[in-house]
Amino acid sequence: MDQRYKNLPLNPLRAFAVASRQRTFTAAAQEMGVSQVAISRQISILERYLGMQLFERGARSVRLTEAGRAFGQEVAGLFDQIEMATRRVLSNERENTINLRIYPTFAHHWLFPRLRLFMQDFPDYRIRLDTSVLPLDFRGTHLDVALQLGHGAWKDAKARKLFEEVVDVVCSPDYLERHGPINTVSDLEGADLLHSKYRRREWELWAEAAGAEINALEGMEFDTSLLTYSATRRGFGLAVGQLDLLESELAAGELVRPLKKPHVTGAAFYAIWPTMTSVSTKTRHFIDWLLVQSGEAPEFFRQSRRVKAGQAT
Repeated sequence: MDQRYKNLPLNPLRAFAVASRQRTFTAAAQEMGVSQVAISRQISILERYLGMQLFERGARSVRLTEAGRAFGQEVAGLFDQIEMATRRVLSNERENTINLRIYPTFAHHWLFPRLRLFMQDFPDYRIRLDTSVLPLDFRGTHLDVALQLGHGAWKDAKARKLFEEVVDVVCSPDYLERHGPINTVSDLEGADLLHSKYRRREWELWAEAAGAEINALEGMEFDTSLLTYSATRRGFGLAVGQLDLLESELAAGELVRPLKKPHVTGAAFYAIWPTMTSVSTKTRHFIDWLLVQSGEAPEFFRQSRRVKAGQAT
């Protein structure tokens, strides 16, 4: 049995399909964005593979052979079908995919424990995460919605508050046992402070609100709050934690609040979506689901049995 079909030269086949339709290597090269020499080379590879001539080459022109003309009609049609199938798949994916900008820490600690509920209610939707920490700007992006920390003002966008940011000092029970007791702010002297790169002033702001004197320049720094919280759970030191994001860890006893001096920062977590374009149905469902999960009223649809608050177990 001929085994050559197992190693079909797909790139040369595509180059030939385009060239057979365009009838010139120059036009084929322009369509594919390559050089005329590259088209000629690809077709030569295919001719050697097939053991037959597909184009007759002249001094300044090329012409399909009879075999090339017949083969081209079939191959070109097949590639047209592949292109149409690809467009259908991509179109379906775009229609069902929600492009979400979210901080890694927010995704890990708040969204992921709840996301299975959304997938159960809307099994045809898919979430694509963009975890960039760049300033939010919907222009020039494919973002449908974003979950961000701020004060409610984003350009060309509408925002709905999910919950206020409340922070407090947290640590692991193991760290408290080894370095405690920590009953008053004065007990923080000499403690191991953990910092997040993009939240570098959190210790300073918390200390000011709590009336504590600390050296906020000391301690270990991590690139993300996700790493900071992970190090905190493993007993590396104390961190200023966002209480709503650490709800599960606090409830499970993986983290504790030795001082219980919460500070409302004035910022909040928001669901934000662009106003330059209409909001798709999939995005409306997701935004309403986020609001309901946060105990807020839906923005777009009346609350139904399909959209309920709670965490997946």
